[in-house]
Amino acid sequence: MKVKEIPVSLFHTCKLLMIPSKKIKSPKSEKIPVIISLTSIPSRIPIVHITIRSLLFQSVTPDKIILWLHKDLKQQLPKKLKNLEGDIFEIRFSELTCSHRKLIHPLEFFPSNIIITCDDDMIYSSNWLKRLYKEHKKFPKDIIANQTRYINYNLKGELLPYKKWTKEEGMEFNQQAVLPIGAGGVLYPSKSLSDMATDQNLFLKLTPKADDLWFKAMSLLKGTCSRASKQSQKKPIPILGSQIESLKKNNVDNDKNRIQWLAVSEHFKLNLHK
Repeated sequence: MKVKEIPVSLFHTCKLLMIPSKKIKSPKSEKIPVIISLTSIPSRIPIVHITIRSLLFQSVTPDKIILWLHKDLKQQLPKKLKNLEGDIFEIRFSELTCSHRKLIHPLEFFPSNIIITCDDDMIYSSNWLKRLYKEHKKFPKDIIANQTRYINYNLKGELLPYKKWTKEEGMEFNQQAVLPIGAGGVLYPSKSLSDMATDQNLFLKLTPKADDLWFKAMSLLKGTCSRASKQSQKKPIPILGSQIESLKKNNVDNDKNRIQWLAVSEHFKLNLHK
C-alpha cells in the first residue's frame, strides 16, 4: 500500500463500519442476476469483513455474495464477519487453499449463472457492480474486466517478463492477448470457460499460484473474448494491513506469472504471438 492511500483507506473503512450490520446485510437496491465470489486466507480473516461490507453497500444488489474459506477456518470466524451473513452474503467451505476456488466452486454449483470474482483485500466503490454489469449488457458473451494486462512477446516470439505485459504504442492489437486481472473485478458469463476449468489436478500442476492465468487459458480454449471495461470506474482501495501476505507481490517479483503462463500455454498449445 502506498503512503498516500492510507488516509483514503482509513476513511472508507470507518464509513463502512459505521453502518449497522442489520442494515448493510439487507440491501434494498435493485437486484441483478449475478453471483459475486471471492476467497480469503487466514491472515486476512480479521479484515475481510470490510471488503464484504463494500460489496453489500452497492447501488445494485447481486443474487449472492459467497466467500470461500478453507474448512479448517470454520471455528475461527470473527463475529464481525459472521454478523454479515444473511439472504445475500454467505460463507462456504472448501478442501482447497488455492485462489482458484473463487471461481471453480461457483462453476460447479452455479453453472448457469453470471459469476463476478473479486479480491478480499479491497474496498470497492458503490457503483462498481452496476458499471461492471452495464458493460456486460453491451458484450453479453464476453469476459469483462476492470483491470487487464496484455500478454506480450518479443519479435522472436519469446514471452516477455510479466512486468512488460502491457500494450505498447504502435503495437498491433491482439484481442486474445488481453488478460483479466482479478483485483479490479472480473465478470464471467455462463459457459464462458472450457469444461476443463474445474480440473483440480491440472490447475494445481500448471498454475498453482496464478488463477488469473488458468482462467485465461480456459477462456481461450472455449473461444471466449476477454475485454477491458470502458465504463468509468474508481480503482478499488486497498485495506490497511491486508498486504502482509501477498501472492501478487511474490508472483510479480519472482516472475512466476511468466513461468506459469509458459507451462499452461505449452500444455494446451496456446500461441498468442502474432
